[in-house]
Amino acid sequence: MKKVFTLLAMLTLFAGVSLAQVDATTSETDGAQMEFETMVMDYGEIEQNSDPLRKFNFKNTGNQPLVISHAKGSCGCTVPVWPKEPIMPGEEANIEVRYDTKRIGKFVKKVTLTTNALNSEDGKIVLTIKGKVNKKAPEPEGVPASSPSILGGSN
Repeated sequence: MKKVFTLLAMLTLFAGVSLAQVDATTSETDGAQMEFETMVMDYGEIEQNSDPLRKFNFKNTGNQPLVISHAKGSCGCTVPVWPKEPIMPGEEANIEVRYDTKRIGKFVKKVTLTTNALNSEDGKIVLTIKGKVNKKAPEPEGVPASSPSILGGSN
């Protein structure tokens, strides 16, 4: 009986030590890391129908491939395009975001990325675009697009 008890105690001790050991080659930072130049893109004040494209540049600063499985704008006026292939450690890429600049007024919109990055909250990273779209100035009235020449041709 004493031998059985000793054997059980040794097995329990061995199992506890085995489970408590941490692999020295694995650290808490193993995995992909997304480092952005900026997470807020300010369009500033722009004219109606201006260039809608902005790019969020980032780098995978981790030691594993970074995968962006999905990107979604907070409304239909904000359309993201993201790399579909894995971004290798040390590589740079970008998220393209188009805002519908036909809409007049101030805006603040979000783009939510679903990734395997360790520095994300529950696999989500949120980018923000903001700015103000001003109404385009009307064309002056009474000025023809091209004036006819007195010789019958156009300029």
